[in-house]
Amino acid sequence: MKQQRTIIVLAVAAITAGLAAYGVSNAIKSMPVREVEIGTVPVVVASEAIPVGTRLTKEHLRVISWPSRNPVPGAFSDVQSVINRGVIATLAENEPVTSYKVAGPEAGSGLPPVIPQGMRAVSVRVNEVVGVAGFVMPGTHVDVIVTVSNDGSGAQAGAMARTVVSNVLVLTAGTRYDRQDPKNTQPQPTSVVTLAVIPEDGERIALASQQGAISLALRNPVDVDPTKTAGIRLAALMRAPGDQPVVDPKENRVIRPRVIQQVVAPPPPVVPAVYRVETIRAAKRTEEVVH
Repeated sequence: MKQQRTIIVLAVAAITAGLAAYGVSNAIKSMPVREVEIGTVPVVVASEAIPVGTRLTKEHLRVISWPSRNPVPGAFSDVQSVINRGVIATLAENEPVTSYKVAGPEAGSGLPPVIPQGMRAVSVRVNEVVGVAGFVMPGTHVDVIVTVSNDGSGAQAGAMARTVVSNVLVLTAGTRYDRQDPKNTQPQPTSVVTLAVIPEDGERIALASQQGAISLALRNPVDVDPTKTAGIRLAALMRAPGDQPVVDPKENRVIRPRVIQQVVAPPPPVVPAVYRVETIRAAKRTEEVVH
């Protein structure tokens, strides 16, 4: 009897809980949806991926509502204010167009607005080997090395190679302003590479290209230290490994001096020692030489 009473109480409790849960669920579903208004502002964004150097048109742009509490620095609210401007940094789809990624109203498009202020664009003719097997692409950094075949008098002994400009930004590879596809890591052969340099370095590269052969050394983008080397001459290159000094490339100083072989004269011949023995016999005194 006691067990039946317990079962009845549990059953009533379960039914009551189920009915309460059903009623609460229906009450929540019947509640009207409340919309919270969030302040927005119009922002111009890219309707597709746009590479560097592109002249913007209406087809490249669209306007969306952007939360006003999170404004985008340098953003535009009107499409007309962006049309005909050149893109100086790659824009992704739906990315806000800002004044930091487009050129000024009168700067135009193409390569000129991509050149940083105070710098110049210098083009260098390269081949597959000079262009580091096609891995010199826009956005990478390189060192410019010149190899001069003689010292001006026609003597091959004066041939020399040296880094004339270091840590140079590559603006274009051929006619490409960017990598186009960041996931594509395959080499892209090109015949001309355009570099962004200060005017003094542009003069160095121009003179180096006229006097010798230009080579490019690809750099790690994290490595920003300038290259400090004294260059290498043909005579030093062909010298025996133990005869030339070891130079610290960062400090540009000799850390192990050149080994100079000294000629040692042969030792003098050994002269055997001479001993004299004095002998006294009776009143007669004599000396004998013993070797």
